[in-house]
Amino acid sequence: MISNAIIQKTMEELASVTGAVYTLYDDSLTPVITTGDEGTTDRETIKAFIDSDANSQTVDGKTLLRVMDEGECSYVLVTASDSDPLMKGKVAVCQLQNLIIAYKDRTDRGSFYQNLLLDNMLLVDIHNRATKLHIDNDVRRVVYIVETVNDRDGVALELMKSLYVEQGGNQIISVDEQSVILIKDIDKGAGREDIKEIAEGIVDTFNTEAMIDVRVSYGLSVCELKDISKSYKEARMALDVGSIFYSDRKILDYETLGIGRLIYQLPLSLCEMFVHEVFGDSMPEELDEETLITINKFFENNLNVSEASRQLYIHRNTLVYRMEKLKSVIGLDMRVFEDALTFKIAMMVVDYVNYLHSKDM
Repeated sequence: MISNAIIQKTMEELASVTGAVYTLYDDSLTPVITTGDEGTTDRETIKAFIDSDANSQTVDGKTLLRVMDEGECSYVLVTASDSDPLMKGKVAVCQLQNLIIAYKDRTDRGSFYQNLLLDNMLLVDIHNRATKLHIDNDVRRVVYIVETVNDRDGVALELMKSLYVEQGGNQIISVDEQSVILIKDIDKGAGREDIKEIAEGIVDTFNTEAMIDVRVSYGLSVCELKDISKSYKEARMALDVGSIFYSDRKILDYETLGIGRLIYQLPLSLCEMFVHEVFGDSMPEELDEETLITINKFFENNLNVSEASRQLYIHRNTLVYRMEKLKSVIGLDMRVFEDALTFKIAMMVVDYVNYLHSKDM
């Protein structure tokens, strides 16, 4: 329901323009909004007007009018003015009814898109409601998810609304304290780089204007309303996969998740079997921090011993010694491509297994 604060502001603006005094009564005969005491009247008069068939009525120099909402009397407006109170009252009623329609349209759009994201609508219902809400079906769209660490003050939602006004098809939905969803219209000729630039713009804006670190994920573009849920699921998967395997990334594209997406869809039992096959009883948690740093630097330099040792500020032979020591523990030689690849994948699987176990706790 539309808030009294919004109605109050609207009525005060109307009063300043027309010079009239307005009082708005709800269906319980309670005055919810007034711009001055001159516009109030007694409950019996209001009740008698509601019970009558009249659309307007003048009592004691004040004009009473119905404010309708889908054929029902939602409010009664009392207008007091020295000149033409009926006309000034009709102007106010027209403004209020348009305000109610606009508010309902906005909330209905939000509900419509939420149900789309959650796959809660039949195909025929999608078409019918979209037509009623004047939402184009055949428009290219992408779903973005903006995740913050904690946003109890709603800064993310307000900033997103200021960036992408909810018109022209853009829709912004607040999911929880950590996530805001943007359903963005995309030009037909836009490529993946153009779509990525939107995500980069969101990250940069939050960093510069709100001093908030965010992660933005997005799915593939879709050309029909019924497929919006698909793009949302892809964006959600990208966010989950990124939190497990690519914690350093601020932007997560569903198309570039690589092997992380494959591992994410494997059953837990298969993952645990693979980890045990690779590491046996020597789980990677037992590896010291120095060894893990060495391995990661070795991978960053494409298995180049000389370059990795230089960046680690150690002698080449020291790096070789560490690799030999690791080989004796887990049976994999990081200098051999196949062994290095097996270890890299196994470590990602370990991260996924730990993630699944943490969810069950």
